[in-house]
Amino acid sequence: MASVDIRNVRKSFGKTDVLKGISIDVDDGQFVVLVGPSGCGKSTLLRMIAGLETISGGDIKVGDDLMNAVPPKERDIAMVFQNYALYPHMTVAQNMGFSLKLKKIPKAEIRKKVEQAAEILGLTPLLERRPAQLSGGQRQRVAMGRAIVRDPKVFLFDEPLSNLDAKLRVQMRTEIKSLHQRLRTTMLYVTHDQIEALTMADVIVLMNEGRIEQAGPPLELYDLPANMFVAGFIGSPAMNFVHGRIENGAFVSTKGVTLPLGVAPEGLEGKDVVYGVRPEHLHVVTEPGVGAEAEVQIIEPAGSETQVHLTLGGDEIVGVFRERLDLAPGSTVRLTTDSAAVHLFDPESGRRHIL
Repeated sequence: MASVDIRNVRKSFGKTDVLKGISIDVDDGQFVVLVGPSGCGKSTLLRMIAGLETISGGDIKVGDDLMNAVPPKERDIAMVFQNYALYPHMTVAQNMGFSLKLKKIPKAEIRKKVEQAAEILGLTPLLERRPAQLSGGQRQRVAMGRAIVRDPKVFLFDEPLSNLDAKLRVQMRTEIKSLHQRLRTTMLYVTHDQIEALTMADVIVLMNEGRIEQAGPPLELYDLPANMFVAGFIGSPAMNFVHGRIENGAFVSTKGVTLPLGVAPEGLEGKDVVYGVRPEHLHVVTEPGVGAEAEVQIIEPAGSETQVHLTLGGDEIVGVFRERLDLAPGSTVRLTTDSAAVHLFDPESGRRHIL
């Protein structure tokens, strides 16, 4: 096991800057998830750690060793790819032990390591099968087993679940997290799925356009987003944003709707702000004169909760309600918010105001 120190790393393809000075400290044994929209540079960064891409600037260290010029095979890093990359003519056992065979490890030791990894991953009954005889989830386990037998300092995962169906993705992310808890090896995991990031990570690094928007524990990004991009990316459905201004210590939208604030923020009186509230912090009230009127547009039952799309004075918002509500498209309800859970953002910079 080892820490990973990424310091002011940059990557350019010609005149195009893909990574613009990335710095991340990954502690020994930590599970770090790199998340962000397509094209943000997260997979490029992972490939640079693995040595599959050259570094245009900055340093990458694994433990105390500088990796910038070290060939991939000498970095003691194992990478699990999106497409599994299994040899179709080899059995599961042969695929898992192939890298050790290339290193001329004794057959008995290879067999022992393969059997240990297979036991961890539930692959023991499948060791003599070939990839074509396996399901997608089983192939992904084989790819993980091939990495485990190497006993690397660091595991890298590049969107390993994106080819699986929804149910299997849930199962596999649980298995990967369980694997980390067993091995306690440093892991860096790339995904575009913020639910994967929230459920799996010790630390989330949210990237956008080659930069880090925010890094920290999952609930820190969820509860205390640094800016509107973080607030809108982390969470499903995304945070609601309503534009307006502060008047007499309250928020008034550009459409004239008044929404509650837990604290009248200092220095923002009369200024334009963006009011942010997560869907689960909206509540339907029945008391006359309480809350703001909204019109129901679309109702999406999801079993344990119901997502409702509404218009609030012309602004489109989404509410998530766990109680059973008698609603119909075109009907009106009155909404209030958990004022303590409200965020205010600067409309120009997108930064969150500290309340």
